Amino acid sequence: MKLHTLIRALPFAHLPKENPEISGLAQDNRLVTENSLFICIKGWTVDGHEFAKDAVARGAAAVLAEKPMELGVPVIVVKDTKRAMAILSDVFYGQPSRQLHMVGITGTNGKTTTSHIIEKIYRDAGRCTGLIGTMYMKIGDETFKTKNTTPDSLTLQKTFHEMVEKHVTDCVMEVSSHALIQGRVHGCDYDIAVFTNLTQDHLDYHKTMAEYRRAKSLLFSQLGNSYNQNKPKYAVLNADDPASKEFEQVTAAPVVTYGIDAPADFMAKNIDMHAHGTTFTLVTPYEEQEVNLQLVGKFSVYNVLAAVAAGCISNVPLSSIVKSVEEMEGVRGRFELVKGGQDFTVIVDYAHTPDSLENVLKTVQQFAKKKIFVVVGCGGDRDKTKRPVMAKIACQYATDAIFTSDNPRSEDPLEILREMEAGVKGLAYDVIPDRREAIKTAVSRAQKGDVVIIAGKGHETYQIIGSEVHDFDDRKVALDMIKER
Repeated sequence: MKLHTLIRALPFAHLPKENPEISGLAQDNRLVTENSLFICIKGWTVDGHEFAKDAVARGAAAVLAEKPMELGVPVIVVKDTKRAMAILSDVFYGQPSRQLHMVGITGTNGKTTTSHIIEKIYRDAGRCTGLIGTMYMKIGDETFKTKNTTPDSLTLQKTFHEMVEKHVTDCVMEVSSHALIQGRVHGCDYDIAVFTNLTQDHLDYHKTMAEYRRAKSLLFSQLGNSYNQNKPKYAVLNADDPASKEFEQVTAAPVVTYGIDAPADFMAKNIDMHAHGTTFTLVTPYEEQEVNLQLVGKFSVYNVLAAVAAGCISNVPLSSIVKSVEEMEGVRGRFELVKGGQDFTVIVDYAHTPDSLENVLKTVQQFAKKKIFVVVGCGGDRDKTKRPVMAKIACQYATDAIFTSDNPRSEDPLEILREMEAGVKGLAYDVIPDRREAIKTAVSRAQKGDVVIIAGKGHETYQIIGSEVHDFDDRKVALDMIKER
């Protein structure tokens, strides 16, 4: 694509005399190829403008920047390169999201599980699917690693283009609040926006719950203001979450609701939970059906209801949807059973917010016959206000709470633990900073019929201490301790 053709999408952008052919876009100078357009992005720690000369040396034919630069190639100056990158990426890759059926899922908890259930519903219905989220990225049957829950706009548009090239019809993706505020999903033409729930998290970034809620609302306001019967858009909202009222106000799209307590389009009644599954009556606008899940917990029922609603408005037959959700065995690190032949239950879960930890422990209370052990910590360089809250929840809903390190990152692990302890003065608990020792202690103390919950890291296979990343998998460590015992 010619440079002039590409940058005409930017209002009032100055067209340079030179008009080179642009063969690719790059925001990382190390990834520049011959005749690329290099985009200078100011990050939290690195300013891309400092690498512009190197990008040109590597073959960049032009540079997009926020200030004039003498580089020997055309330099297009704009006010905001991040915003411009989203526009140019969409144009360069041929607006690929318009050629896909796009589902975006936002919320504090449940995004990963809900996205996997929806993806399975589509795949079982014979569609070719793509998936983008916390754990990985999938294009058809190929899986790729991801750095963030929601990648930057350039990576997204390139990925959508690859999906289109590989005949993907439906893309399901998690959309984080950071991505919404930072404009990473600008240019994504969503057809369905799904809201799971809103509870305390990321206040280190958003500062207040009101700002956090506003960030989430952007997914629904960005569904647009027009009605295209050939490509209809829907907002799928949790009727039991108060934030849905605000999201309903900010979207012009038709609203489809799901819930358990408040009246909704899709509901679950007669819920019955046990250690290895959940049954309930699914009530839909069409009919009622009995559902037997292999997933455990009320939170799992909410995730399934959201997925069922998305499946139905995507014209997947209800019988096919129910079959898919009943076959779902769960998602790695989400209420995942660790089986080593022991006579007690060990569960690894990603619960890293007060609400998710409370949900997991309340679920365990419904089937635990004896003691409940919980091993839990809080991440460093993240929302500090939730630390005493999570500690209190651990002591309130478990019989034996063990506080340990999560990913302390640049913070002192002992200081994080002290902040957790501030919320449980006078209550009984143990503090074991070394996570491996903490898991070993819980497993060694558990007796027949007890339940051990290892919370916070879920699917992660690492632990970040200082600037170092160490191999650490809660599931593997727990299994090793079970076998050692």
